[in-house]
Amino acid sequence: MVIVKNYLFVNFKTYEEASGDKALALAKLISGQFTGEVEIIPVAQSLDLKEIASNVSLKVFAQHIDPISFGSNTGKILPEAVKSAGAVGTVLNHAENKVENDFIEKAVQRCKEVGLTIMLCAENLERAKQLATFNPDFIAVEPPELIGGDISVSTANPELISDSVKAIHEVNKEIIVITGAGVKNSEDVKKAVELGCQGVFVASGIVSAKDKEKAIKELLKGFR
Repeated sequence: MVIVKNYLFVNFKTYEEASGDKALALAKLISGQFTGEVEIIPVAQSLDLKEIASNVSLKVFAQHIDPISFGSNTGKILPEAVKSAGAVGTVLNHAENKVENDFIEKAVQRCKEVGLTIMLCAENLERAKQLATFNPDFIAVEPPELIGGDISVSTANPELISDSVKAIHEVNKEIIVITGAGVKNSEDVKKAVELGCQGVFVASGIVSAKDKEKAIKELLKGFR
């Protein structure tokens, strides 16, 4: 029997509610909902990585790295630095921090050298196909026009999800496909899983919620 693992990535972005001391508090709240059935992964700002990784048992991702090595790279994010801070992986090419494919190719190589898990974000089907050729661990399919909105991608554009899953797995069946953009409730998650995803990428649905614990529990219900 094949056991399919599911994932809930929580993007802290640079929200006030998920920065500094509040980032740690949110990570602890998220950790309290972890049962082992769904891997919950905070995606935190670089300056908050060490504090979070040192105080919660969850795996933590960085929001970005640059394809650089030790040396003269002022203002860049060194893969070794986020790894040393406790991150186990990183996100690249989020809609709010788009990069070109040559950047991604180099960054993926650096991550593999350092031992960081990689999640690449794809804004459409064609980009998803392109990103699959770099063999990341995850691809998150996220149409930018729906990010932060109230209509989820699984409702607004289900074909994008199912077509992306198929296209990505034709390139590399080992890549784990997740989706995001407007995901707010258990029904959104359930639809995403039914369409072939193994998880969702959420930000405001949890970070900006008045009752964050309730929001997390609601999303986790969608995996049952």
